[in-house]
Amino acid sequence: MRQSKLRKKVVAGPAAAALICTGALLSSPATAVAGHAPATFTADPLATWQTDGIVWSLAYARGVVYAAGSFDTVRPPGAAPGTRQVRRHNFAAFDAATGKLLPCALSFTSGAGPYTAGTVRAMKPSPDGRVLYVGGSFGHAGSTGVANAVAVDTADCTLRKDFRPAVNATVRAIETTDRGVYLGGDFNQVGGQSRNRIAAFTPGGSLLPFKADIDLPVRALSAVPARREILVGGDFESVNGRPAHALAALDITSGATVHTYPGWLPAASVVKSFAQDGSHFYIGAEGTGHRVFDGRISARLRDNKMVWKDTCLGATQAVLPYKGVLYSASHAHDCWGTPGGFPERGLRHTLLAQSVTDRRILHWFPDTDGGLGEGVGPRALTMARGTLWVGGEFTRVNDRPQQGLTRFGTGTPTSLPQTPALTLLAAIPGKVTIGWRASWDRTTAALAYRLYRDGKPVSRQTLSSTPWNLPQMSYTDSVPAGTRHRYAIEVTVTGTRTSHRSPSLSVTVPARTGPSPTTGG
Repeated sequence: MRQSKLRKKVVAGPAAAALICTGALLSSPATAVAGHAPATFTADPLATWQTDGIVWSLAYARGVVYAAGSFDTVRPPGAAPGTRQVRRHNFAAFDAATGKLLPCALSFTSGAGPYTAGTVRAMKPSPDGRVLYVGGSFGHAGSTGVANAVAVDTADCTLRKDFRPAVNATVRAIETTDRGVYLGGDFNQVGGQSRNRIAAFTPGGSLLPFKADIDLPVRALSAVPARREILVGGDFESVNGRPAHALAALDITSGATVHTYPGWLPAASVVKSFAQDGSHFYIGAEGTGHRVFDGRISARLRDNKMVWKDTCLGATQAVLPYKGVLYSASHAHDCWGTPGGFPERGLRHTLLAQSVTDRRILHWFPDTDGGLGEGVGPRALTMARGTLWVGGEFTRVNDRPQQGLTRFGTGTPTSLPQTPALTLLAAIPGKVTIGWRASWDRTTAALAYRLYRDGKPVSRQTLSSTPWNLPQMSYTDSVPAGTRHRYAIEVTVTGTRTSHRSPSLSVTVPARTGPSPTTGG
């Protein structure tokens, strides 16, 4: 067959210009969807143990990742619910490097029975990692009677005898410094003394004079030792007798109000999480009601000035900065007003990555389902030896069964992009136009599309795409009139991962006169 002349065309959305080339076989990129840089991690999850319930909190200390929440058992990667179960009541420990389940098996229960209800809501290690502080709603740790907060020696997974404060209601947040341990939650008494929603202790468990009057639950704490302050977030409206909606900074020694943040959060939004990266602090918020702020805020530590605030909806539960990227757990469903964001189209993105400098959403789209309980999906994040661990309510990750826990590393992704289906758009004597809808990849925006005619490549086009922007693409091939050809396509990600080749589309090119073209599989 004689070599034919080629003509290609990409039909994209408003952000991507059409590309038309003529001549011999070419490899020319289409205009990319703007602004999607890679994040730190691959979006393909690592093999991870699972729970049979909700993981509310994650913590890392000395090579061990601790997962805690409301569950009775854990099971290995790939195990179906109810199979290969190992008893771990509300608390489990895993090797941070391998993900292997460790023998540390303290149970946290509401009563003296071995598997009665109870839940762990918060964990935080001491700065040196030798002690893990645990809080929640429980009356026993193992066989030992306790009251909603304890400390665990990380060396041997045993309860410390010196830190057993009698807290009269749920502990939802914990922060530690070299000199103190701070608890936040629903309580109003500790050890018989009045402490409204926040209390401070020495690392050995003695109640400190630190005292603040907060009217509603505290859900997040983050110390700023350089300023001698502690950030407090939650459901509250009043701190120390003055208005302070959901967010305040307190003196780390006395509990006196140092700073409030009027206008940062609307009346129906609360603070669920804090994180810091040395120069900034980050807030994760959850709103109640139609289109109430649910996103993230970045602010400078040195002067409490807001740097940015995104517009995403979807109940942010946790934030975690790492290497210039802010990772978050939510069920974001409308980020159209945020750079790199997506519209309200029925899509929910439960894990997001954003640039810490300008809030731009990066191209990193692993996902979970809503799962159990409130159906939020992910609830907790922690970093451990370069691996991102995620815990929550979910029962699926990237559309595959995986309950309660998952993790993401920095290795080469292994998942393949979806193969498009080819359609015949037009055929006239001497020319055939083949069309397909762009595919997308969870880790990489730019995909290369290689079209084959009769088993030989005739077109290579590159286009950036996202789950919410999948442009229609096409290629016009010049072939002799009256001939018959078979077309197939495959998609490549940066030359390292290639999809399965599509089923062939058989096309009969019309003769100069004669019947309409036919196609077949």
